[in-house]
Amino acid sequence: MSNSNQMLSKVENNRVLVLERIFDAPRDLVFSMFKEPEHLKAWWGPRGWELPVCRVDFRPGGVWHYCMKCVDSNQGQFYGMESWGKGVYKEIIEPEKIVYVDAFSDAEGNTNEDLPETEVTMEFIDMGSRTKLISRSLYSSEDALKTVMDMGMIQGITETWDRLEEALQLLNK
Repeated sequence: MSNSNQMLSKVENNRVLVLERIFDAPRDLVFSMFKEPEHLKAWWGPRGWELPVCRVDFRPGGVWHYCMKCVDSNQGQFYGMESWGKGVYKEIIEPEKIVYVDAFSDAEGNTNEDLPETEVTMEFIDMGSRTKLISRSLYSSEDALKTVMDMGMIQGITETWDRLEEALQLLNK
């Protein structure tokens, strides 16, 4: 992977985490990686984590419910751990934009009120054979953003987007 494909991150207004990365794949393909369960299962989550559960109802008002499970015994305390999440789609403009509310949940899809939720806006910018992905995550407060940052958000999303790049390379041969 070239250096031009590295993720850029910044915080705006103490509540918005902005992530940007250029992927070596056309926009339609990159967009499809976020809407189809079989694609999400191939790359979603940091290294050493799998997605044994992934249900996607890809429409405004629809729900994406998933479970990430740590399957890498080298990850020590995280080995065997499950982390459930739920996204509720607010807006979809294919293949340009996805807006959803992302929250931690349980296996039944009940939102975990003890952890922050965020409104995520993902923009897919066509660059010919490449795609710029811009993710803007709006948190309710500076403390809510700090909570997820302290949980390792940047490392986790960097590894996740590295896995996305690898999955795209396999599909875009």
